[in-house]
Amino acid sequence: MTRRYSDMNQHDALYKIARAYPGGIEALAQNLNMSANVLRNKLAPGIASHYPSFEEVSNIISLCQEAGVKDATLPLHALMARHGMAAFLVPEPSKISNDDLSQIVCKVMSQVGDVAEAVSEALMDGVITEREADLIEREFQGALAALGEWRARIHLHREQS
Repeated sequence: MTRRYSDMNQHDALYKIARAYPGGIEALAQNLNMSANVLRNKLAPGIASHYPSFEEVSNIISLCQEAGVKDATLPLHALMARHGMAAFLVPEPSKISNDDLSQIVCKVMSQVGDVAEAVSEALMDGVITEREADLIEREFQGALAALGEWRARIHLHREQS
């Protein structure tokens, strides 16, 4: 039986991005100065005797971001969702323009639409499966992150004015 990994489980998400690292877990382990077996054990959801430290998790996410791994920050979003919070990217003040403020409004509306679509599709049969709940949670996190980014951009724009 194949295990299904959940994007909204921080352990699964970390394992997923580590496997997506260019060269896989072997290359990532080399960049972390540890053996591939040790890293594999730390990332494997079923091994309870090994865990990555906060610093290792942060380094894995940073290396994945630098390598352009899709959804490299997913473990952070999953961890935040577990605690009823949402993470968002804080834009650099030097990169804010009036166009950015207009574009972010469109992004927020699009993300809210994605939430509504996921909920609507899940409710078509009257039952929300675990997979559907996972997608809905991920869409909510995306919408909350877009709102947070919009708020941060407004604050940064105000400070620059």
